[in-house]
Amino acid sequence: MQRARFYGRVRFLRLISFLSFIFFAGIAGFMLSCSKPPAEPKTEPSRPSDIKVEVRDGGPVVVTTSAAEFQILPSGYLQATLLKDGKRLTLDDPAEGSAAGSGHVMHGGKDLEFISDFGQVKVLEATGKLGRGKRVEFPARPLAPAGVDLERSAVLEVYDDFPNIALVSVAYKNIGTTDFQIDQVVTQLHRFNNHEVKEHPYDMWSFQGSSYDWGKDDVQRLTRTSAQPNLMGEAVKGGLGGGIPVVAFWTGAVGEAIGHVETLPLTLSIPVKVEADGRVSAEIAIPANTALKPGESYSTPRSFVSVYSGDYYEPLRIWSSVLQKEGWEIPKPSNEAYNVAWCGWGYEFNVTPAQMLGTVPKLKELGIKWATLDDRWFDTYGNWNPRPDTFPGDSIKQMVDEFHKQGILAQLWWLPLGVEDGQGKYESHNYIVSDVVKEHPDWLILDKNGKHARMTRNLATLCPAVPGVQAYYKQLTEKFIREWGFDGSKLDNIFSVAQCYNPAHHHKSPQDSVNAMGEVYKTIFQTTRALKPESVTQACPCGTPPSLAWLPFIDQAVTADPVGAVQVRRRIKMYKALLGPEAAVYGDHVELSAMTPKGHGDWSEHGSDFASTVGTGGVVGTKFVWPDPGPKFKAVNLTPEKEAHWKKWIALYNEKMLSKGEFRDLYVYGYDSPEAYAIEKDGKMYYAFFAAENTPFTGEVELRGLKPGSYHVVDYAEGKDLGTVQAEAGSVPKLKTEFKEHLLLEVSGK
Repeated sequence: MQRARFYGRVRFLRLISFLSFIFFAGIAGFMLSCSKPPAEPKTEPSRPSDIKVEVRDGGPVVVTTSAAEFQILPSGYLQATLLKDGKRLTLDDPAEGSAAGSGHVMHGGKDLEFISDFGQVKVLEATGKLGRGKRVEFPARPLAPAGVDLERSAVLEVYDDFPNIALVSVAYKNIGTTDFQIDQVVTQLHRFNNHEVKEHPYDMWSFQGSSYDWGKDDVQRLTRTSAQPNLMGEAVKGGLGGGIPVVAFWTGAVGEAIGHVETLPLTLSIPVKVEADGRVSAEIAIPANTALKPGESYSTPRSFVSVYSGDYYEPLRIWSSVLQKEGWEIPKPSNEAYNVAWCGWGYEFNVTPAQMLGTVPKLKELGIKWATLDDRWFDTYGNWNPRPDTFPGDSIKQMVDEFHKQGILAQLWWLPLGVEDGQGKYESHNYIVSDVVKEHPDWLILDKNGKHARMTRNLATLCPAVPGVQAYYKQLTEKFIREWGFDGSKLDNIFSVAQCYNPAHHHKSPQDSVNAMGEVYKTIFQTTRALKPESVTQACPCGTPPSLAWLPFIDQAVTADPVGAVQVRRRIKMYKALLGPEAAVYGDHVELSAMTPKGHGDWSEHGSDFASTVGTGGVVGTKFVWPDPGPKFKAVNLTPEKEAHWKKWIALYNEKMLSKGEFRDLYVYGYDSPEAYAIEKDGKMYYAFFAAENTPFTGEVELRGLKPGSYHVVDYAEGKDLGTVQAEAGSVPKLKTEFKEHLLLEVSGK
């Protein structure tokens, strides 16, 4: 089947215990055993949930919250409907007459479907980390000839404090007397339709959170040919992988999203495809590859469907909020995480201490607080010693000391878990066998064939589930931060790792390596913070969304090699949803805000669009070179003309510091024109409007989120007074304007 080609490389864990989730140290435990019926809550809530549940004979089951309605249809399909302003809005479009439901298993190369038994539905009060709610248990039997000895039981949970999301757990039990093979489990199967555009049902916007392809738009308008496998969890071809296990869809009226809410980077996929009839199919596919013994059960991770108003910000905010209730701790950024950064990458691979320190006068003049030593200062991936040809002796520590004397903080580029094993090369750097591999060859991740598994840059990989590996990265962090004096890390090319089949590690599952990746990043982050509380740890998943494995272990996100200013803005909004409205999100080098392909995967970077970072609440950065080192670096040389532009915008950023303000989700991407963002800070509202590429905007802009009153409007980028606007109850004030590229407004009460 076509679907199987997407999932051939992914493997999931065996699951023990019916509908229970057991976590070992760094290990996901969905595990196998003789099953019992779903456990009823042990304690009753102090008062019943306000959620209403109606069970109708033969279906559907209707669950109604303060904001949404979730129906389990007679076919088993889970349909989500937004209840807003007296309207019922949905993207769901289940096929008429279909009994396919919302999921199935693949057995013997065929899809085995089920039909719900509505006569056996149980409705219970639910309590737990998410608060009060309702729990609906419903069994199902195979929609197949007699003789299929597999039983399905599902649980739907909806909570008062999370009225826009429904959580689903499914378990399959072998009730026969022989082993039963499950190749793949599919859940949250949905069929979406923009009901307002009959000729183009697929005409909607989408966020797809997989780390799938460098530079690909994670926010995109769907087309007739849209299709993406969205592999999540373990490393994929090219060393990418990880991802945020969420796919979201929206129109101007309503949106829906599906994904899972486990706090570990489970290996599965969430494929999206525009089908022949123009509808958009989406599902969660789990490669079980397991044989259930008699009496054993296979349980899925907790998946979800969410229905909402707005764009991708809202489902990502909801998803993050649920994970935080489940134990995902998002650190508050240090104060220094909001300061402007300069990066030595303008000098590329062979930067020297003299070039780094040569910029100090200009950094101080421009008000830049950070200097980052970037890629290839080191001799060998894994050893992480300074290159003797560019950083001889203790020159790297001397450089850091000098930066500190000048009042500038220093950050170090490095790549955890990747090590050289004598195979391959990257750019002009031929790999040798690193010392850590010589001393600990048993630490390496091995693939199914017993070979060294590869990660990004075609490096061999240390297994993060090995305690010695975690200790090794604690030692490296202490060397960089305490001994050399760096004030933080730029962790780059950070994606995922392969599943580990090294018998020396005694893993309970090959997935252990993927799940434990976050433990290494937790060690780096916590060690750095303990040594320097005002440090900055940044992780860059180059050109892709981040991974939930390590996302809680940074205090500065980064837009990660954006291809142009549009991606800068979209990704700042993504991270504000995931990490909070006051998260520190580095807009990356401003030079990346305009890029032209040169062929062979190379780009000319010549951007100067600071507005896309400043106006959306991001943190400004640059990689200029100065003094002029010659024609090789012409594209990033800080000419007098560029210097005036850099000076204006960096001063503006430092004055307003909107990155510390509260990001307000007031505009819908793709449907509000012009593209717009809002930040609230110090009692004022700041708006950023962006015209379509090469198309000046003329018309009215809406100043949303203002309370009734009179307001003074200033174009703070150009220093122009634009007069006053009046906000009245029940209406949104508008400002007639025209602009090219961008318009940045400061609106304050009179």
